[in-house]
Amino acid sequence: MSTSLQHPQQQPQNPGPTGDQVFPASPHPLDNPAWAALTGAHRHLAQIVGSAARYPEDVSPFVALADPADPAAWADLAALMGPGATFALAGVPATPDGWRSEWGAEGVQLVGTDALLDEADPEARPLGPADVPEMLDLVERTKPGPFRQRTIELGAYYGIRRDGKLVAMAGERLRLDGWTEISAVCTDDAFRGQGLASRLVRHTAAGIRGRGDRPFLHAAGSNVNAIRLYESIGFALRRTTHFRGVRVPGGDGDAEGTGGSGE
Repeated sequence: MSTSLQHPQQQPQNPGPTGDQVFPASPHPLDNPAWAALTGAHRHLAQIVGSAARYPEDVSPFVALADPADPAAWADLAALMGPGATFALAGVPATPDGWRSEWGAEGVQLVGTDALLDEADPEARPLGPADVPEMLDLVERTKPGPFRQRTIELGAYYGIRRDGKLVAMAGERLRLDGWTEISAVCTDDAFRGQGLASRLVRHTAAGIRGRGDRPFLHAAGSNVNAIRLYESIGFALRRTTHFRGVRVPGGDGDAEGTGGSGE
């Protein structure tokens, strides 16, 4: 893997392949993309209490805070989610005392550069509600990340079929001002090594750029092969981040204790 994960919040400063600066300075919407999406393009899907927001459970497990350093935002999140609820957070380095971290994983955020060749793929077909059962089955087998019954409402999704069977897909998840995230990139094990994932990423990027947005994506820091693929087709590291599953204090099971989880 050609990118370092040793400094989780460090902002890379090197120029992109064209010599142009591709890493916007902070603060920037990509520093808190879920909040930017839930209060922007995805506002129609959002459930919001004060400084906390979430998607419906069957759309996405991710929630967002306007400012993770603000205790009031965590109080709003507790009111929004309810005691004992679990959810996913991205880019939050630690949780307050009493909030339990159920799991955690390092990740990377990459942005499309001028080197990314986006192009429509003749085999890529739009996926709709009727395709959701097949999409869920493919996700279950390939584990690209969270994808639920209504995730398809977040944006455009595309697939490639072989003998009528869905064998690869990719689509759009977070959408914010000027940016759209590419997500759910996955390929059936029997069809790996054929370049289907990179073709679908380029196809999805073409649609994103066609409406004037810029593509970005996230990947698990441990997914070396995926990161290499994205870098090889023109994405560049913007930042490293942290994904965590979090449990709201209260509810059943707290008798064992809920110490803080500043990792």
